[in-house]
Amino acid sequence: MEIRKLGKTDLEVSALCMGTMQFGWTADEATSFQVLSTSYDAGINFLDTADVYSRWVEGNPGGVSEQIIGKWIRKNAIPRDKLVIATKVRGQMSDDPADQGLSRRHILKSVEQSLKRLGTDYIDLYQSHYPDDDTPIEETLQAFSELIDQGKVRYIGCSNYSAEKLVQSLLAAEQLGVPRYDTLQPHYNLVHRAEFEDQLAEICQEYQIGVIPYSPLAAGFLTGKYRKESPIPPDSRGRTNRRIQGYFTEKNWKLLDEMERIGVEKGGYSISQVALAWQLSNPMITSPIIGPKNIAQLEDNLGAADLHLELDEMAFLNEISAG
Repeated sequence: MEIRKLGKTDLEVSALCMGTMQFGWTADEATSFQVLSTSYDAGINFLDTADVYSRWVEGNPGGVSEQIIGKWIRKNAIPRDKLVIATKVRGQMSDDPADQGLSRRHILKSVEQSLKRLGTDYIDLYQSHYPDDDTPIEETLQAFSELIDQGKVRYIGCSNYSAEKLVQSLLAAEQLGVPRYDTLQPHYNLVHRAEFEDQLAEICQEYQIGVIPYSPLAAGFLTGKYRKESPIPPDSRGRTNRRIQGYFTEKNWKLLDEMERIGVEKGGYSISQVALAWQLSNPMITSPIIGPKNIAQLEDNLGAADLHLELDEMAFLNEISAG
């Protein structure tokens, strides 16, 4: 697995990042352990989670994904310095509506809980999960700065930030003389490009911000599990998820056909591997976040690391997925 430098930080991360939202949700603890061990053996050292994962699931109090990661590290005696652990803060973590946000109080409380669940004394990358319009960005950045000074956090990043919010945070950090966001976690894939490409990409390039996109397979659409002439699989999220159904367009059906063709011509790669390779071959992207819920999906994802798309192939995929 290729190792890449994450933005301007000194963190060296695998080209694929192991997303863990599915742990304790669509993947039970035993399966999650298998996925983590197999990915680690394959060279993935970068793990992304969040304190709120996966509180929206009935019976899940949140924090379960972090707990599973911590148990796996202890069970397998994984050296802490062999992993780059990223987690997030912002979401509501109890029935108390005030138990959320990016206030100093919530951040300082949440980091202690995340450290305990993960079983570590530091977090490599602590991320604002999404903006908090009720808290001044200066308060948020100063709270993160305290954690960095205390050695509990090495670097900070943000997720789901607009171009305006990202620039505001970068300017505020400079004015305050505190650490800035060094990474951005945007929603980005071949059928959801404009949100990142319109303005965020240019900002990330100018400021050397590491880009770690989530949903690189468009919630399963870019695996080829949904096809124009086939019924929606009965056990898939596409039966009820409007975002996924929104991808069901003539342009995107054609895109899947062309991705399948490219995969065959490149030596028998899957549609999902072509989708991941499209990001891996883009110098703007550091490490797309995968989220396999079983070993079969993980092995397919890992296969993308061996696929390099040429410039003309990238240009072709960009052209037919544009708009």
